[in-house]
Amino acid sequence: MLIGIPKILSPELLKVLCEMGHADRLVIADGNFPAESVGKNAIVVRLDGHGVPEVLDAILKLFPLDSYVDHPVNLMQVMPGDPVETPIWDTYKKILNDHGYKNECVGEIERFAFYEEAKKAYAIITTGESALYANIMLQKGVVKE
Repeated sequence: MLIGIPKILSPELLKVLCEMGHADRLVIADGNFPAESVGKNAIVVRLDGHGVPEVLDAILKLFPLDSYVDHPVNLMQVMPGDPVETPIWDTYKKILNDHGYKNECVGEIERFAFYEEAKKAYAIITTGESALYANIMLQKGVVKE
């Protein structure tokens, strides 16, 4: 066991986060996301018993976001005409704010374009999140210490 590492982060996931370099992308996916088919070229890590917010919070304790792009965080846009509400996005923004990131760092990507971008991700974390449109993509930055 280690101290200072959130217990939700498995040894496998810690290894993946360490391997990632500047500008590599990480998708934290909800339970409906087709991680295995979209992530054929990515490392897929399963955290089925957890929700996206708790995984996001734990990862941001160790993972710097890219400060060289406008939107190092991207959400999957709601499909036009879909009446789904996305209160989980407010939860994400609060978590980001708690880690020192401003709301302006968050962008939205159209659903099918999100899938295409996710195909280029270094890793995809699958969760048991049941909220719809709860997928979030992070772009890794550099440690400036």
